[in-house]
Amino acid sequence: MATATSAPQAECGLEIRQMTPGIGAEISGISLADPLDETVISAVRQALLTHKVIFFRDQHLSQEQLLAFARRFGELEIHPATPRDQPFPEVLRIAHGPDSRGKENMWHSDVTWRPEPSLGSVLSAVEIPPVGGDTLFANMNLAYEKLPKDLRERVTGLTAVHDIARVFAKRLGKSPEDLHDKYPPQEHPVIRTHPETGLRAIYVNNAFTSHIVGMDRAESDALLARLYATASDPEIQCRFRWAEGAVAFWDNRASQHFAASDYFPQRRVMERATIAGDRPYFDASA
Repeated sequence: MATATSAPQAECGLEIRQMTPGIGAEISGISLADPLDETVISAVRQALLTHKVIFFRDQHLSQEQLLAFARRFGELEIHPATPRDQPFPEVLRIAHGPDSRGKENMWHSDVTWRPEPSLGSVLSAVEIPPVGGDTLFANMNLAYEKLPKDLRERVTGLTAVHDIARVFAKRLGKSPEDLHDKYPPQEHPVIRTHPETGLRAIYVNNAFTSHIVGMDRAESDALLARLYATASDPEIQCRFRWAEGAVAFWDNRASQHFAASDYFPQRRVMERATIAGDRPYFDASA
């Protein structure tokens, strides 16, 4: 489905094609490798806020160019899974193939275990399997709006714990206690208010959320399972088929994603830059 491009975006030479009614848009008429003026960056940011995830094809960015583009939207963070000796520590290289099956196949938002989880992530496709390896995205603002009224009232105002060890203890070969020394579990609102749009979104995910504060564990598990399942609604999703040189930029404050690991033993290599965000909050007056 195509949508009209807004005046500022048209003036920048951008063409924006909406992918689904709920989430996602492809943007053409731009080279992310070029120096971009503030008018273009502002138009890209507005597209991100509107569509939650935006895609650019035929970019073929070097690591330096990927980082330069991502830095236009904020400070970049370094992921603990990044090798210490690589030239650009802000680049997280995600490579899977015959010796490594992909493990990102669960709905999640990136690094919610940080005190200030990321604003967004920029992912560049380096090597793509002949078929498979798509990424799905879900609009968690719509997920919140579609909750039954009684459930929406029940979860609004609750707080949940997010724990890096749920995923990365095994992957990094560390004990939960060792990881918690540097990255202690964090409490974030179950429903967060977006700092730029003011919209509310479900902010728990199956990867990193462990439990709801002050709730019996069985009750917490059951409630979280209902909230995790909301991302699986096809009516709030888009699905992106990658090609080498494609770039995705998603808003971690308003979306979740699922990397389909259906291509094993073929090879898939991606490079990601992650933009630091701020501490999640809930605005009861919004």
